[in-house]
Amino acid sequence: MSPLISVIMPCYNRGNTISKSIESVLAQTFTNWELVIVDDGSTDNSQQVIRHFNDPRIVLYSQKNGGVCAARNAGLRFASGEMIAFLDADDTWDYECLKKLHHALCNSVASIAYCGWKNVGLPGGQGEPFIPPDYETSEKTVLLFENCRWPIHACLTQKKAIIDAGMFNESIQTSEDYLLWLKIGISHPIARVPEVLAYYHFHDGIQATQDKAAIAINHYRTQDMFLKQHPAIKKKLGHKAIRQSMHGELLKRGFECYWKRDMHSARKIFRLVMRKGYGKLKDWQYMLPSLLPYKIHRGIIRLYE
Repeated sequence: MSPLISVIMPCYNRGNTISKSIESVLAQTFTNWELVIVDDGSTDNSQQVIRHFNDPRIVLYSQKNGGVCAARNAGLRFASGEMIAFLDADDTWDYECLKKLHHALCNSVASIAYCGWKNVGLPGGQGEPFIPPDYETSEKTVLLFENCRWPIHACLTQKKAIIDAGMFNESIQTSEDYLLWLKIGISHPIARVPEVLAYYHFHDGIQATQDKAAIAINHYRTQDMFLKQHPAIKKKLGHKAIRQSMHGELLKRGFECYWKRDMHSARKIFRLVMRKGYGKLKDWQYMLPSLLPYKIHRGIIRLYE
């Protein structure tokens, strides 16, 4: 009998973290699953760690390094479940995560069920739990276009919906899950589980979330890509809502970096916002110094600190 849920776990040099991720799958109270691990050309001991787990539901595939999107797409091709969950090799779930997401998906006509999540390992109490809003409102299209606020490991999705949406776009490195959820969520019902069931773990290794400017700019480009592919949605949203959702969100992220004094990220974001001619006069007063050399910009800020 085929498993009902396929859990897809891409892995690239995660020998030091993948054990906890696998253990969180093994601990699930929902047991009708398979864990499809795609080793994306690891050069560490990842495969050795994976093979330590003796469970027939865990299957390992290997490929040359092609990036996380290529690994997830490979996992989708190998997956035999009707439903798909993604869990990266450095993140974990609550032991009832699959059970509750499955219940929400099966007791509705939804194609995605999503839950709350929490960052683990951030300094200074930055890991406050977060539960995304209910998107099934009259403002659903605008809210989803602005930002899908659940990470890739905080949802369960019908496999058919993912395939129909074209799977992951391998040309982008961040916001790849946002683009997929946007394609599915705008045209299909989605279900909310208002509990924190997924955990994103921060560590000393390289993580895509470290480059705030790249995340913000890729998010903006993903929105632009989506609109070009869906002209009917562009017409439905209208010029004002699009400007607010794209340029307004970009400006918001720029200021988040600015107030945290991540000036390298803030300057990159501000420059893009200015090229698009967005923002009020008071916003431009903060953004314009980004055109100056970095040292001069920092000097100006210190005068007002």
